[in-house]
Amino acid sequence: MSTSRPSRRPTSATAVPLFAGLAVVAVAMTGCTSATPGPVSTSTPRAGGTLTYASGDAEPTCLDPHVGGNYPQALVSSQFLEPLVSRDSTGAIIPWLAASWTEGTDGLTWDFTLRDKVTFSDGTPLDAAAVQANVAHLQDPETGSSTGYLALAKVASTEVVSPSVVRFTMTEPDSALLESLSQPWLAIESPTALKRSQDENCQSPVGTGPFTVTSWLKQDAITLTKNPNYTSPPADATHQGPAYLDTIIWKFIPESASRYAALQAGEVDVIDNVQPDTIVLAEKSKTLQHLDAPRPGAANRIELNSSTAPFDDVRVREAFIRSANVDDAVTSLFQGTATRSYSALSSIEPLAVSRPDLFGYDPAAANVLLDTAGWTARDSAGYRVKGGERLRVKLPISTNQSIPAEQSLFEQIQATAKATGFEVVLEPMDLSSWYGALGAHEYNAVSAPYTKVGPDVLRILYHSSGIIPAPSGYFANNAQVNDPALDALLSQAGQVSDPGERATLEEQAQNMLLDGFYLLPLYDQQNHFLLGADVAGVRALPTVSVPTFQGAWLNR
Repeated sequence: MSTSRPSRRPTSATAVPLFAGLAVVAVAMTGCTSATPGPVSTSTPRAGGTLTYASGDAEPTCLDPHVGGNYPQALVSSQFLEPLVSRDSTGAIIPWLAASWTEGTDGLTWDFTLRDKVTFSDGTPLDAAAVQANVAHLQDPETGSSTGYLALAKVASTEVVSPSVVRFTMTEPDSALLESLSQPWLAIESPTALKRSQDENCQSPVGTGPFTVTSWLKQDAITLTKNPNYTSPPADATHQGPAYLDTIIWKFIPESASRYAALQAGEVDVIDNVQPDTIVLAEKSKTLQHLDAPRPGAANRIELNSSTAPFDDVRVREAFIRSANVDDAVTSLFQGTATRSYSALSSIEPLAVSRPDLFGYDPAAANVLLDTAGWTARDSAGYRVKGGERLRVKLPISTNQSIPAEQSLFEQIQATAKATGFEVVLEPMDLSSWYGALGAHEYNAVSAPYTKVGPDVLRILYHSSGIIPAPSGYFANNAQVNDPALDALLSQAGQVSDPGERATLEEQAQNMLLDGFYLLPLYDQQNHFLLGADVAGVRALPTVSVPTFQGAWLNR
């Protein structure tokens, strides 16, 4: 077996990378008037107090991120659950609950040595059997995991080597295993608590984290209480002991203006899902702090369903993309708080390939492409028709996940696409109905955010295996890409251990995907947080950019 150090740094792609050389989230914490890297600290940390967090994300239906696996779960669960590994500010994988790890020479085994003397908040010790129980929980179809289940797809079995060492045996090498294990959807929970019913565990998961779930009044707030026995921060944490805060009140305030008003009034201390106009207002306040932490993984994008008409024709896919004036929409609607993406991956992913040549607004080229594809006639409303069928694009929108600026962006795409003959039908719906529409394939295009550490998100989203639903019913390949050549590249990239070879394969896969016009990149997935002037010590984890309050305190 070959021993792996507790950190592995990716290398930049050799192609046209997006922000080449960046290895993690570029987090800036500012006083809204001048940008300075890292969190602002203006005094000696003070113990005690209650911090109130107001989220605009959809309230989770379950606080256990193993069940389903979405971003609202990650936001709150990161305060009480912890994964085996993390990333530092350079993108290197670093220890968390695992002190070290060893990869077998054939890549088919991984041994993880756990930290000593760590216990879950219910008193259960962290040991190899606990990790084994968590993997089993994530892989159990009854759990209904999507994100965690897909991330562990190559784990064939686990073995307790000793109380402190757990072995993962793989079906094939997995170059993304450590990246996957750094995510909150694979955090380690108390095996004692996992024996409860799913309803009980959803109400109050038990972890090793700095806080515990005390209560959850649905449609109102979750109360998190300090874990006085906390001993297990990640290797890059500046604060090593229990949290300074006594309590976090995690409220749900869906309306953006109401969240901002509550922050201004001092009723809450931190807000998320900050809208572009609110950020502009906050910059004028000279007191609020802005934490900007774009998410890793995939860029926000519109994916085109290539399995059915009209987007089963690559010419029509390209025509739609060249009919969308995204540049002007992002500039006008996001007011400088987001930058147009030309990549399948987030700009913070060092292997992201940017192709602005493919995604410029060019209605003349779009018209030629549609004529060539046989959509030569127009009806009385100006939409193109062929064989009696209008060139219609059904685009369901999750009102829970899509911010107002993005919904306005879709409307501008709808307007510019009409000029070339597309009828874009925007269908706003709640999150449950939106998932139902995707599951029933009742869409021609869809914008579906997906966060995963590292470029392996491409395999999750675009390998043909992603057309098949996970046990939860969720499937990730919304573009319905089914290309054996792309599958081969993504599979090989997911197995190689050499960083340079992996970068080359990921570059080739991205170019094939982008050249096929399966997606329309929009902008990075946004994470904007505003903090009150008396909040200090907050940082965004360099994994999936969620805030952590383990080292936070209140200057009041």
